[in-house]
Amino acid sequence: MTIAYLAPEDRLNDLLFELEQKGVTEPKIIERLVICESGPETSVWAQNIWYDVETHHFESIKQASTLLRERGRNWALYPTANVRRARLIEDQLPHFRPKLLTFPTSLPSAPVGAWTLLDDKTLLCAAKTDSPMALGEYKFVEDKISPPSRAYLKLWEALTRLQKYPNEKSRSMDLGACPGGWSWVLLNLGSQLQSIDKAPLDPKIMKHPNLIYRQESAFGIEPKNEEKVDWLFSDIICYPPRLLNLVQRWIEAEKNTNFVFTIKFQGETDTKTLNDFLSIEGSYARHLYNNKHEVTWFLIRD
Repeated sequence: MTIAYLAPEDRLNDLLFELEQKGVTEPKIIERLVICESGPETSVWAQNIWYDVETHHFESIKQASTLLRERGRNWALYPTANVRRARLIEDQLPHFRPKLLTFPTSLPSAPVGAWTLLDDKTLLCAAKTDSPMALGEYKFVEDKISPPSRAYLKLWEALTRLQKYPNEKSRSMDLGACPGGWSWVLLNLGSQLQSIDKAPLDPKIMKHPNLIYRQESAFGIEPKNEEKVDWLFSDIICYPPRLLNLVQRWIEAEKNTNFVFTIKFQGETDTKTLNDFLSIEGSYARHLYNNKHEVTWFLIRD
């Protein structure tokens, strides 16, 4: 089965290294698209994975659009070579313009295929991809006024992917919460929240009735002495090994159910520590569309 992986912006080398470690050899690379004769069905660093990739020769715009129409209705173009010709083909397809997501929301149910042109007469397409969003792009109707930081978009995306949302019955904790982007999301969902940070949160949310702010270090609290929480979140800036140690302490204490943590890399990607995170049973990680040089690690147990 031919499979293709679309790398996030500026993360192609991370994707190539991951695929090499999983045994992929001699892939074909077209800008951010990595095409393999075989490969893993999941990936940390792929923005979008295309399954059962087909290659077709065509002579006309109409023939190319017909090939795509026969294989599905909704198609997302990844423009590489021959962009003008690709747009002409796109104009002949059923109208498809992905809507911005409004958080919280359910995900689209209609499948979205992906395609590109290798040259002016060769089409590469996959009717099946790993994402309900076109090219794996999670774009939201943004709130540019209320959140204390733009970090809220990462948590919006993480929870939307999970299709699980803390609510008024949930007890949550946000480690390293300042200035409060993630805490803002959780409070808006109705969760009872403890926010932990030495630095105070943005004044916009400090008086929220569901918030307990604790002015202390996320690394200084002892998990075994804490009450159990349903959700543990962290977007804290620290080196990955230190974050891993924090996670291991919480797992050993058995004081929470679900983890959503950002693993932030400084300089080169710390692949060893990332693999240590992935070795934790039941967990996985993904570079989100709204991540930078970081990945989001999940351990969901309810």
